[in-house]
Order: sequence, then structure tokens, then C-alpha cells
Amino acid sequence: MAGPREGAVYWLHRALVVLCALCWTSSVRFVVGQTGQLSVDASPQTARKIPDKMFGIFFEEINHAGAGGLWAELVSNRGFEAGGPNTPSNIDPWFIIGNESSIIVGTDRTSCFERNPVALRMEVLCDSKGTNVCPSGGVGVYNPGYWGMNIERRKSYKVSLHIRSSDAVSLFVSLRSSDGLQKLASHTITGGKKQFTNWTKIEFHLKSSINNTNSRLQLTTTKTGVLWLDQVSVMPSDTYMGHGFRKDLASMLADLKPQFLKFPGGNYAMGNYLRNAFQWGETVGPWEERSGHFNDAWGYWTDDGLGFFEFLQPSLDLCYEMLSNIAGASANEEVSTARIASLVKDVVDGIEFARGGPKTTWGSVRAAMGHPQPFKLDYVSIGNQECWMLYYRGNYQKFYSAIKASYPDINIVSSCDKSTISPSNPADLYDVHVYASSANMFSRTSMFDNTPRSGPKAIVSEYAVTGNDAGKGTLVAALAEAAFLVGLEKNSDVVEMASCAPLFVNDNDRRWSPDAIVFNSWQHYGCPNYWMLHFFKDSSGSTFHPTAMQISNYDQMVASAITWQNPKEKSTYLKIKVVNFGNKGVDLNITIAGLGSSIKSSGSKKTVLTSAAPLDENSFQQPEKVTPVSSSLADAKQQMGVSVSPYSLTSFDLLLEQSKHSTV
Repeated sequence: MAGPREGAVYWLHRALVVLCALCWTSSVRFVVGQTGQLSVDASPQTARKIPDKMFGIFFEEINHAGAGGLWAELVSNRGFEAGGPNTPSNIDPWFIIGNESSIIVGTDRTSCFERNPVALRMEVLCDSKGTNVCPSGGVGVYNPGYWGMNIERRKSYKVSLHIRSSDAVSLFVSLRSSDGLQKLASHTITGGKKQFTNWTKIEFHLKSSINNTNSRLQLTTTKTGVLWLDQVSVMPSDTYMGHGFRKDLASMLADLKPQFLKFPGGNYAMGNYLRNAFQWGETVGPWEERSGHFNDAWGYWTDDGLGFFEFLQPSLDLCYEMLSNIAGASANEEVSTARIASLVKDVVDGIEFARGGPKTTWGSVRAAMGHPQPFKLDYVSIGNQECWMLYYRGNYQKFYSAIKASYPDINIVSSCDKSTISPSNPADLYDVHVYASSANMFSRTSMFDNTPRSGPKAIVSEYAVTGNDAGKGTLVAALAEAAFLVGLEKNSDVVEMASCAPLFVNDNDRRWSPDAIVFNSWQHYGCPNYWMLHFFKDSSGSTFHPTAMQISNYDQMVASAITWQNPKEKSTYLKIKVVNFGNKGVDLNITIAGLGSSIKSSGSKKTVLTSAAPLDENSFQQPEKVTPVSSSLADAKQQMGVSVSPYSLTSFDLLLEQSKHSTV
């Protein structure tokens, strides 16, 4: 408990935070009109192509983003390995149905899977008749999934489990309400005394007749004997593209049109200790044979159903390229350069798994998993901002040399800044992470203005607004990030790629805020910064045009302009984005010079992201409180007056005549 002085400081801090929030909230109410001029130079001479992979996404297993999130598996701790290798062990979150007079449940090391030897052992003491009759409904175990399983009416769920018993088996498998009273769907597994003497895999489908967003999987019996279970899984049959991803969450990613995916991500890849780092080789092959590991960076177990192969799979589903990050260090330990050789070989083997032919050692493993064709893995990031560590630079040289020797076309990303890169310490790109308050992030729109134009480009693989005004995802945080991205567009001759962090958060396990997408077992919504990213999804590969803003005594606005092509409509647009980070509405006169095509009289639109107050957030109750609103722009022309609201992101998509327009 805090002492008097500490308590006073705490409450003073809280009061200042509340006062700041009140200032943010009320500031929109007092708007003084402002006028300004925005000039766009759309001439070919000053145009510049933005990199094809400018904006993508970064995935880290944090906040149960994958386990219990993007990965659609409904059973938590399906292999009973989360309690550790020593048995008997904790089986959390599994629960026992029945008391010690009717059933004894524990774990032992009798599984048929070498890499995950722990199995569940149920010794049933009661029976359907006799002196010790089982309670109504039987005894056994149930699994609530990740804060409840979402079971939908008429949808099919594939159930898979492994069983062993020296006795006859009658196992009742059901999906039920969270209290177990309502049955949604069921199946009975039966077999004679010899049928399950050896481990046997059983698979079937369940289909519910009703909806229930907080369900559980239940396995019960009324037959005395000893029964072992392992690798119990429930997967929806309608995953995204059939590849195991939760459809609603994967669709939200697809809607962003990401041009790359960085995985497996940050602290999760490294681990607090190397024994808990992401080991790609332990996450490939049949899912039952994957050992799983403790995500010590964020404090929970993952079965590694979402493994290296599954990370690569979206490159086909969503048509983007992959960037994987590797490290020879964890948060608390590192491997010396003299001992790094085995880790270097492991990384090269991992690249072979992704890119090798189907007859190579690791390419054949990928082919056996159903994908003989290589994946597109064109970037490898070495480390996660560990340039300061003792052995990083020596280890980096080892990784760089080995990867380039086998895959000279792969782009290698350094964790050191640009000033350290030289012919003796080469890199194709260097990694930058930016975490800042909203005001600081807004100021960083000019962060790369003075960067030398030659040499390796930057990848801003992690950026986010943090601090009090970030909340769980506020409008003002999204606007600050938008201004930062406008600056990256302007400096896309020295910045190659960018992605926000973190991407997902399960609302039941917030390890970090804010995040782009919030979900639980059955709901989801995008935070304002998710919707902000939609304003930039057409920027990759587009043509950048310089702009100049002139507003007296007001420095809270930034703008950018691009021309982009809509492949579906076969049409071309000039998109002008304006971020107003302040509390003044602005009447803006836009002048476009050097445009090779005229603007069509119809077909242009205006899209605005704003809200009643800068600290507004979305929620499950109001998922669209802060979302873009589009309207037609009737008077679109090369000289036009527009109104820009306070605390807003506005885009003007001007439809161009096709005949004469050209892009870089």
C-alpha cells in the first residue's frame, strides 16, 4: 500500500489525467474557424512511386491474438501439455465433472506422441449400476475454451481426439452451455474391450441446433474403468479459405489489403528466455505432434496450432509477401558468437522449409503438409531491437553470411540503425520501432525528412501511440498515427515498409493497449486506428505527389496526395488525405497543378474519420462509434473549397478521366 506521499502523488497524477481528458473532451466544443491553402503538384516531373509493399501487418502472439483468436481452435490446452512435463500436472483450464468418490483425473506420460508425452488419465470409479452409481449425466471433464466457445446454429464443428483404454468404452462427447445444463450437439463413442487397447484417433462432426456464445466441450461416461485422452480438438469447418483462421478476424485483415506480413513477432519470437522462444521446427508437421510452448513474454501457453506453416499460408490467402524475424537472443540471455552456428543452421533450414523445392530436406516436410510449391518469403529480420546486446553484431554477421550464401535474393533487415550499416556490416533494410504519445507521434510526421537518401531503407515494423490519451484505442491516437503515415508516404524514398503493433487483442486478456482489432469468442470491432489504416490501403505501389500546406498560426494539419488505380473498376483516382490534429475546423482551398487528366464531373467521394470528442473509442456496445463515413463529392475540380472538421482524417478521392492520365 502506498505511503502518504506516494498516495498524494498518485492522486495528483490521476487528477491531471482526468483534467487532461476533460480538456480533450471539451476542446471540440470551442471551434474557431480557420482558412488555409493546400497545393498539390501532380505533374509527372515531381511524381514518385511509393514502394509496392509500403503498408502491411505485423503479427505477434500477444493478448491471445492467435491462440483463442485468429487461430480458430476452440479447445484450450488440447494436448494437456500446458502444466509442464512433470506429472501429475495442472490441467487448467479443463475442469473435472464429479467428485473423488466417482472419478480421479490426472496426467501421466503415456501419450503416443514423442514430442508431447503428457496425456489425461481418467479413472472412473462409478458405473451405471451397482453400489457406486454415477451421477446423472456421467463423470468426466469439460473445457470452456478461451473464455467460452462460440457455437453457431447449423454450423459444423470437427471434433478430433485420441483415446486409449483397456476396458470397454462408452464416451459421451457434447457441446453444451457454460453451466452444462443445455445440450447443443452430441456424439457417443463406443467400443469393445480390445478396440482401444492402443491409442486410436477418432474424428466426427457436430452440428448445433441453436446459438450459444459461451459454450463448452464436455466428455463424460457412466462406465467404470480407466480411460486416457489426448489431443482433443474442436475446429469450425468454415475457417477462412479452409486454412484454420477465424473467418471474421481474417476477413478484417484482408480488408486492409496488406502487402506484407511480419511474423512471428517481437518479444514472442525471442521469449524472455531462449527455452521459450518460438522454435519454428517444433511448430510444423501434424498438429498432434507439435510440442507447444509457454509464451513467457506474455504469460500464457500456446499449443502451436498456429505454427510456421500456418503463418506462411496467408501469403496465398491474402496475396502478400512474408517477413520473418529471428534472433540469437532473448530478453534476458544471448548466445555468444562462438556458439551461434547451430542457431544459424536452424534459420537456414527454416528458410528451406518455406522456399525449398519439394525434394529438399525441409521442403519435403512442407510438401507432406500439402503444399509442394514454395512460399514467398523474401525478407528476414535478424533480431528485435537488440543492437545494444554484446553479441548481436557478431551474430548478425553469421546469420547474414549464411542466409545470403544460400538465398542471395532474400532481403535482410538489421536491428541496428542506419548509421551502423556499412560494407563490412551490410544490410538491405534497417528496422525502426516507434512508440510515442499522440502529440509526439504527430510531430514525427517529419521524422525521416533529413534522412540521407542513399543506402538501405527503413522498415518501420512497429509503431503505435501509447500513453494516457491512447486509452483502448482513441480517435486522437488514430489521427496521430495517420499523420505519422503521411510522413512515411512523403519519405517513401527512404522508408520501404511499415506496420502497426499490436494487431489483435482478446478483450479477456489485455496485455497491451491500444490494439487495432478487439474481439472475444463471438464479437469483434475495429478501433479507430484500424479504420485509419483503410485510408492508406491504396498507397502501396501508388504514385506520390508533393503537397504544400499554408495556414496562419495553425500547425496541426498535414496532408499527402497520391494517384492510385482501382483494378475492379479500372478507374484512376487522385486521393488527397488531410489530417487535422487540432480543435479548429478549417476551410481549405485546394489547388491541383500539373494534372495530366481532367477530373470527372461525377464519381468522386469524400471520406471522413471523426467523432464528437477526440478521446472517443469503439466498443462492443458501440462498435461503429468512430468509423469512416463516405459521401459523394459533387463539385470536384482542380480548384475547390472544402471544409475539414477538427480532430479528423479526411480523404478526397477524385475520379480522373482515363485517356491521358499516367502513373510513374
